[in-house]
Amino acid sequence: MSVEHNTRAIEDGVVTDLREQMTYGSYLGLDTLLASQHPRSRPEHHDEMLFIVQHQTTELWLKLVIHELDDARRLLAADDLGAALKRIARVKHIQEVLTQQWSVLATLTPTEYAQFRGALEGASGFQSAQYRMVEFALGNKHERMLQVFESSPDEHAALAAELERPSLYDEFLRLLARHGHDVPAEVLERDVTKAHVYTESLVPVLQRIYEGAAEPGAPDWRAYETCEELVDLEDNFQLWRFRHLRTVTRTIGRKTGTGGSSGVDFLARALDLTFFPELYAIRTRIGT
Repeated sequence: MSVEHNTRAIEDGVVTDLREQMTYGSYLGLDTLLASQHPRSRPEHHDEMLFIVQHQTTELWLKLVIHELDDARRLLAADDLGAALKRIARVKHIQEVLTQQWSVLATLTPTEYAQFRGALEGASGFQSAQYRMVEFALGNKHERMLQVFESSPDEHAALAAELERPSLYDEFLRLLARHGHDVPAEVLERDVTKAHVYTESLVPVLQRIYEGAAEPGAPDWRAYETCEELVDLEDNFQLWRFRHLRTVTRTIGRKTGTGGSSGVDFLARALDLTFFPELYAIRTRIGT
């Protein structure tokens, strides 16, 4: 085969003189983005680049999750449930990517990680402000977490603002109340700076939605669909937490975390946290 037969010609219409043009690189800020990996190990360990890129890409995806959850809540508050569901659907796809990413980091063996782990000093994923913002947006509020970010005024302010904002679940339940569902006042008037906790009086409201949406076209079908989308969000989040736990377990065993946590045991306790407890409670009651 000749070289000509294994080369794709550049079409005449393709712009090649980019001196006065916005380019792919300038639009995406690639000069900054691709120069933002700074390994600290000396001599530089080959696998530290993997560790940095993995966490940087996670933060980029978290930025998009926050962007989508912000707008989903705005749309719910405006009674635009259809558009809000579109935002939630996108978050679900991002969650799948985030979970799959752990398989890349899992190629880092304990021996390889041990050779540059000390260069992290006290840096830890526990200090991710964006991760905390996602947890807050989904309802796992924790005011003491703000202490971690006191040295970073911008992050502290962003997280403090998120603490005061109704969660995705809060906005959905308020929408249900506006549309005639008997959502208890204790739910609608709760202190949104606190984590949502299981509320027994909310369960019958959600159970009626499920039982009233036996088939598409039923009056409560959209509310029922939203409930299931929220369950998907929580399931995806728990899968991400579990993959994190297992990746840490296979990489450092039961060592203490770089940020001072107990490591695996600390991560395992996160699996007991829930965003939408009533949506799981109704599963025990439906059909009984």
